[in-house]
Amino acid sequence: MALTRIDLTDFRNHASLSFRPQARLIALHGANGAGKTNILEAVSLLVPGRGLRRAALSEMVRTDGSGGFAVSAELADSHIGTALQAEGAARRQVHINGVAATINELAERLSILWLTPAMDRIFAEGAGSRRRFLDRLVLALVPGHALASNRYDNALRQRNRMLSEGQGDAAWFDAIEASMAEYGAMVAVARFQTVEQLTATLSSMPELPFARPAIAIDDPGPLEQAMLQQALAAGRGRDRAAGRTLTGPHRADLRVHHAGHGAPAASCSTGEQKALLLSLILAHAALVKDRRGEPPLLLLDEVAAHLDPQRRAALYELLADTGGQVWMSGTEAGLFDAAGSHAQRLHIADGIVEG
Repeated sequence: MALTRIDLTDFRNHASLSFRPQARLIALHGANGAGKTNILEAVSLLVPGRGLRRAALSEMVRTDGSGGFAVSAELADSHIGTALQAEGAARRQVHINGVAATINELAERLSILWLTPAMDRIFAEGAGSRRRFLDRLVLALVPGHALASNRYDNALRQRNRMLSEGQGDAAWFDAIEASMAEYGAMVAVARFQTVEQLTATLSSMPELPFARPAIAIDDPGPLEQAMLQQALAAGRGRDRAAGRTLTGPHRADLRVHHAGHGAPAASCSTGEQKALLLSLILAHAALVKDRRGEPPLLLLDEVAAHLDPQRRAALYELLADTGGQVWMSGTEAGLFDAAGSHAQRLHIADGIVEG
């Protein structure tokens, strides 16, 4: 799943950028604001979703540019890309080998997972952040997960609107709940299976230099379509009083504990929380490689900044051992010294790549 070329046009601060990654580890370094994270964000748009910043499309358009942007990449066997044709457009376009495609078809070509400094707070934030992280893990294993999630969310919004407006048409509720049950069960099962498989992978991995997580899903909702549909129908009165749907996979939460001492991740130190995330990413990469035959592409923004030299060196060895392409960013070139010959170090300055 490695990228052999990346091209950006009018994306954030990059007017025109093109280069060929030539190593397993791609280390982007430069001053704050140089555009390192912008490159990682552009790569993250090559799979379904809103990218690693979850930003509005309008924010990605370069000031004084063409009014849109384009991101394209070459893989070993294909050329893929995404573009916003004009500022203000509601959706971005997708192409695969020069032919228009859907955003969900990208997930069949590529699996990408990322860590950003903002995700260091994931265990202290609301369940929504952890649910999105879990769904990113699932998507790398189940390419159709994004489509099922989108269809469930669309039906959920319709039902919530009917509840808040006091509508009582039973036939409409039946139809919407049937759709919610169909896609919601797919979402819930995919999450459950991913957590189950990831737990097995974590238990079989050799001792890591980082904290080992124990994971589970809280409040996943019914896993069977018929049971979810029955629960939705039975809960209409309660949900109408609340003004929202209180049953279903949109209520799920990813529960993470430190396997060593049993503390919830939210109670662990900042360093331990970062380590738990890194362990999850490494285990997930191994799982994807086992299930899809290829490791995922990893985007790690400022990943080495708060690691001591020993753990930094261990991390680079583990990342190289995944066999996949890993993109990293950092302010100083020296942060990547321990990566040695595994890394291609590129200096980013004012939207320009210097190899």
